[in-house]
Amino acid sequence: MNVNFQFDAQAAMGFVVSQTTHVEAAVNETVYPDIQYPALIPVDTSAHPFAQTVTYYSSDKFGAAKWINGNADDIPLAGTELTQHKTSVYAAGIGYGWGWEEINVAMMLGRNLQNDDAMAARRAYEEMVDRVALAGDAEKGFDGLLDNAAITPAAAVNGDWDGTGADPDSMLADVNEAILSQATGTLYTSVADTVLMSNGKINTLATRRLGDTTMTVLEFLRRNNTYTAMTGQPLTIRGVRGLETAGAGNTERLIAYRRDPQVLRLHIPMPHRFLPVYQDGPLRWVVPGVFRLGGLDIRRPAEVKYRDGI
Repeated sequence: MNVNFQFDAQAAMGFVVSQTTHVEAAVNETVYPDIQYPALIPVDTSAHPFAQTVTYYSSDKFGAAKWINGNADDIPLAGTELTQHKTSVYAAGIGYGWGWEEINVAMMLGRNLQNDDAMAARRAYEEMVDRVALAGDAEKGFDGLLDNAAITPAAAVNGDWDGTGADPDSMLADVNEAILSQATGTLYTSVADTVLMSNGKINTLATRRLGDTTMTVLEFLRRNNTYTAMTGQPLTIRGVRGLETAGAGNTERLIAYRRDPQVLRLHIPMPHRFLPVYQDGPLRWVVPGVFRLGGLDIRRPAEVKYRDGI
């Protein structure tokens, strides 16, 4: 039996164009729970999508009030020192496509095109942003949150949490020292509300019992820490991939910081977007995906503390 088949490229294009709407809607609604940066770093998308650089200013206050003579003419003055910073913005891309056979099968059966490749493209975007935000990018000169040149690391007071001499008190002291150091370093104008450590160290705290009680060290830390004591607010404690060897000498690093746009921001002037579909060959239709990324700015380094060797 002969089947008369004639491929209509124009009809195929119309079908693919109509399909991209529902595919992209589903993709943009997807949340990837294992992508770390959205919960750790405020994201700034306010710059023009095609801005070449993002300029910002970091400030440091100076001056202190003093006793004076009622007739004095040397009044103490306060002020701020502003330092200009610029971060470059670069373009990147990841898209997806469909083949001739896949399109024709979907048209014949009256079903939607699969969105697996579109989901993979979106996932690749999130993974790249996550990597740049946390680990930086040597090619573009970006530093990440886990090892940033603006931050001076220090050794944990006790450290070696998995060592034979480690006890719950020393672990709690290390965390609270990092929080308190951030507070004293800013004259108590701010206090770290977020603590990051490796998933292995989170497990250590979560499985280590506090003395002869039924409470774990992690439970106790959540309820009793310097930040909560000072503010009455819960402390955010997160396990983050990459901290296992981020410290000096490839040691484990703990980070305490205030999660606030005044302290740090990730610049994404153009979040990932899909461009119109086009036919790039006789049997292939492509949907380009593009985004523009400006990297991480730590605007107030004094409000971020590294403690190595935990």
